[in-house]
Amino acid sequence: MAAAETNDAGAPAPLTKHGPVATGERLFSLDMVRGLAVLGILAVNAMTFAWPWAVVSNPPLQTGFEAESAQAWQIMHVFFQDKMRTLFSMLFGASIFLIGGERADKARGKLLRSRLFWLAIFGLIHGLAFWFGDILLLYAWTGLFVMLVRSWSARSLLIAGVSLNLICTGLYVGMMSLMALAPPEALTGAMQGMGWGGDPAKLAASITTFQGDALSVSLAQVNNWLQSAPAMLIFFLPATAALMMIGMGLFKAGFLAGRSPAWVYGLFVAAGAGSLWLVWQETTAFVTAGFPFLATMTKPYNSFLAPFISLGYASLLILLARFGLKLILTPLACAGRMAFTNYLSQTLIMTTIFYGGRGLGWYGQIGWPDMWMVIGGVWAAQLIWSPLWLSVFQMGPLEWAWRCLTYKRMVPLLKG
Repeated sequence: MAAAETNDAGAPAPLTKHGPVATGERLFSLDMVRGLAVLGILAVNAMTFAWPWAVVSNPPLQTGFEAESAQAWQIMHVFFQDKMRTLFSMLFGASIFLIGGERADKARGKLLRSRLFWLAIFGLIHGLAFWFGDILLLYAWTGLFVMLVRSWSARSLLIAGVSLNLICTGLYVGMMSLMALAPPEALTGAMQGMGWGGDPAKLAASITTFQGDALSVSLAQVNNWLQSAPAMLIFFLPATAALMMIGMGLFKAGFLAGRSPAWVYGLFVAAGAGSLWLVWQETTAFVTAGFPFLATMTKPYNSFLAPFISLGYASLLILLARFGLKLILTPLACAGRMAFTNYLSQTLIMTTIFYGGRGLGWYGQIGWPDMWMVIGGVWAAQLIWSPLWLSVFQMGPLEWAWRCLTYKRMVPLLKG
């Protein structure tokens, strides 16, 4: 993602040059928050690499799921679920403005379209060949729509984005709440349609498949992607577009660039902390009740309050950097500068660990407490290798490949 200058009103402006941004021009706040998002998203995605979707959506189906497992799952859900996706989407919205500039700038608009095209190609390869949960294709697809409003003012973007987000969230929560009034057979059908089934024979067959040889795993992976990708591209588009518009608006307003007053960030930290407490209480209630379907899937507090928690995280990081902890946060910012490489390398690491025919074949064997050890190991590796790589190179290897394709020429990789 590129850096930005500042306009007369103090808000960031898009780049004026038509080339890759230099290291010294980057915004530390954006890289730092992006680093949190790319690390945090692994905590959410981890189980989708290791178990069938039915187990991911209904945790008690996991073998040996007990009190310790429930607590480990709750930490993921409260602190990471939906919050990291929200941050990622907001930051991508900011990048659309940074790369594309105003709509009147035809050259930058062409550059943005090229960037989204190649992101879609990466997403197709990632989703078909490696992991069905790819989000890159959704971002490229949604970006084609959001780029049309990149010249709107910060106020207009925030009003439109917040309104659309509330509509999407309200429709989802309302639909799930109304299911309580449905006849039992209809509710059972809906549960099965949302992957809540839990047929032991099907679960065992799926686990066996992903523990098998490379061909069986690859065919099953493609089948999972073909089932999930069309629905994601259709039903996730409005909610993703809403978050991208909010992120673009917050960037134009100076918030994501770290230029808002300290009290504004303090207010969001407080709002995020209060939202975390409410989500924890909500989650404790349905964990104690044994994960009832409607409560677990609806989770209204988490659904509505996730953006406040996400912005609370971003605000806390910006305040820490502003008040003297920038050096400590540098590894996180480096991970953010290599977010594209780190996101895709997470897939490579996790599929090597869990898929048969590609690696260890531990699919269906790691529960939530042990999964946190795997997550922590990947976090540590990425926080170490990102600064080391960037001490020699200007950008991550996949960022470099993406930029070369976008600009249709070789861009420098080595520093100096």
